[in-house]
Amino acid sequence: MINKKILVIGSSNTDMVIKSLRIPQPGETILGGTFFMNAGGKGANQAVAAARLGGDVSFIAKTGNDIFGKQAVELFSSEGIDVSGIIVDAQYPSGVALITVDANGENCIVVAPGANAALNIADIENAKEKIEEASIILMQLETPVATIERIAEIASSTNSKVVLNPAPAAVLSDELLEKISVITPNQKEAEMLTGIKINDKNTAMEAAKILQEKGIDTVIITMGSQGAFIFNNGESCLIESIKVNAIDTTAAGDVFNGALVVALANGKEIKTAVEFACKAAAISVTRLGAQASAPYLNELLNAEVTNPTTR
Repeated sequence: MINKKILVIGSSNTDMVIKSLRIPQPGETILGGTFFMNAGGKGANQAVAAARLGGDVSFIAKTGNDIFGKQAVELFSSEGIDVSGIIVDAQYPSGVALITVDANGENCIVVAPGANAALNIADIENAKEKIEEASIILMQLETPVATIERIAEIASSTNSKVVLNPAPAAVLSDELLEKISVITPNQKEAEMLTGIKINDKNTAMEAAKILQEKGIDTVIITMGSQGAFIFNNGESCLIESIKVNAIDTTAAGDVFNGALVVALANGKEIKTAVEFACKAAAISVTRLGAQASAPYLNELLNAEVTNPTTR
């Protein structure tokens, strides 16, 4: 096992979740439901998922000087994540997400980013050595885009593989995209980046070609129940999703990305890495919560789920 160093840079939030029969309409109040609180944030979710699946993970993030931030750092440490890159901000509170999950496992999320929005270029300059040492860098878009651009610029001068999960959806510059090794948008995010509405393998191919023309080596478009579409070195395939009884899809994409970078860090070729990621994501949607839903490696290896097939 190669197990190269993985650096995740991104957000850390506390998720406040209500499980209800349905998601309320604007102006509507729904009584009933179950409340629980979990550690979340796309960056933190991906770091925890990668660590649980055997990755050698470091995490760079910014939290507030409050109970939410302190609890988050303790949790990351307990998962075996290197937390020396986490910065405590005295001005801003830790990020918070309010999540409603319906009876079908679909969710609605509002995020107050807090200190996540203050992860700035100066912070990255202070962490430059960590970026240069990493074999794989995984980022998302819940921290400032200017900071992400600087990280990609530093990484481009090394042999680091940069994986970008462009979520939540945003318009990104060609200058940033050309420094990305692997991009993992879902259908909506890929549509925002390319202008192509994706509903099948053919439209996914159109979008992937546009992204590859911008200099990205590997495009992986996650397509929900249809699976994950891969376009790499001119070749494409669709890894079908694993059919499970989903109860909460909140962090499925984050678990997918965390698992993907672990497989890549272990030297797996892209198709095998995506199959591994699909299996991890399938397990996660059968559980409530964000980080709490991420499987451990032994669970994934022993899970009785059908392996995805390729089309």
